Amino acid sequence: MVAAAGTTVCGRTIHKRAGQSVGEATIAQPPGNFELRRWLNMSESSQRILCIASYEKGQAFMRQAAELGVKPTLLTVESLRDADWPREILEEVMTMPGNLTHEQIRNTVTWKSRERKFDRIVALDEFDMEVVAELREHMRIPGMGTTAIAYYRDKLAMRTGARDAGFLVPEFVGVIHYNDLRAYMDRVPAPWLLKPRSEASALGIKKINHPEELWRTLDELGDRQSFFLLEQFVPGDIFHVDSIVNDGKVVFSAVHQYGRPPMQVMHEGGVFTTRTVDRNSKDSKELIKLNNKLAPALGMKHGVTHGEYIKAHADGGFYFLEIAARVGGAFISDLVEYSTGVNLWKEWARIEVADLRGEAYVPPVAREDYAGSVLCLAREESPDTSSFRAPEIVYRMNKHHHAGLIVCSQSPARVAALLEEYSAAFAHQFLASMPPPEKPTA
Repeated sequence: MVAAAGTTVCGRTIHKRAGQSVGEATIAQPPGNFELRRWLNMSESSQRILCIASYEKGQAFMRQAAELGVKPTLLTVESLRDADWPREILEEVMTMPGNLTHEQIRNTVTWKSRERKFDRIVALDEFDMEVVAELREHMRIPGMGTTAIAYYRDKLAMRTGARDAGFLVPEFVGVIHYNDLRAYMDRVPAPWLLKPRSEASALGIKKINHPEELWRTLDELGDRQSFFLLEQFVPGDIFHVDSIVNDGKVVFSAVHQYGRPPMQVMHEGGVFTTRTVDRNSKDSKELIKLNNKLAPALGMKHGVTHGEYIKAHADGGFYFLEIAARVGGAFISDLVEYSTGVNLWKEWARIEVADLRGEAYVPPVAREDYAGSVLCLAREESPDTSSFRAPEIVYRMNKHHHAGLIVCSQSPARVAALLEEYSAAFAHQFLASMPPPEKPTA
């Protein structure tokens, strides 16, 4: 039976079948013929988005989609069944084992699509992008397909695309043809970085100091070695630019600088910091100009990006490192929101819904404050940061075995000073160390 009245969520009405609560799938009584036709008509006229997430994130995306009148369904892994999902606005939370193949995920989604038509499919996490691209192509749903997503997922593809578009890129070579590797090592001085092509951030990167070390590592990788690339190690300062892209143009960007390179923090441990770059500085202006060209050059039409660049110590040039078609991790989305007032998760949802409906997307008006974050792995399960009392503290992170703060000010110098002070204090009070994970943990 069709429910006589829908459930109101964020000012919109989400209809449900009898026996089914919003956010849970339960078995309902089959409707009669007239009611079945009525339900099917209602179902077909509703706009729906399927969100796939292997990690707990994207709640603001789903809430914004629901607020705009699009019904979100979540497909996540069984271990996250009881995570803090916005069940009050979700049509359903579907779970699957964490080790399913792409074919099994495709079968799951197409099975669900027999009764529920999805207008868009979105990967909320980096590691779901490829399967979502395959699903879009298989189901003929608009969005980036497998070739397009490679420029935002495969480090070899994105480097090739950026280099071909005229960007400075550290010299690199794919681990495919051994004579190319030999020629590369003869031409480019060590050290080099052996990087997985499809991992996120600094995960899985290994520093290589001489050719014999590379050959031994490739022997250990066996048939997996073609999923890696070899890249010149370029010492420098690393920046990230987080953007909104609409109609192939960057319509919003925020420039931040890491305190220590993420690879160094990942492999050596330590305190992670990042802060907004002075908007009047040459670095900020140059990075915005570069980033405005990058996303369109790599083919993105609409969405959000997290790009990373290195300012080389040797020549002062900005070199492209990588770009992802997602919201940045490590609380970067919170950092951007505190410094600009722009919630990248919500804007991503607004762009998807605008594209679905053929409507114009209007970018948000951003503030021009400055923010910085300090974060580290902590020895205690729930570290107490209450001794840090600066009035600029706007956010205290609540994550097991992590200590973290975000500060915000109208002065970039004040933010930089606080991060310098707090990163030293965090290293003394909280910092724990452990080997870098083989797989991502968030």
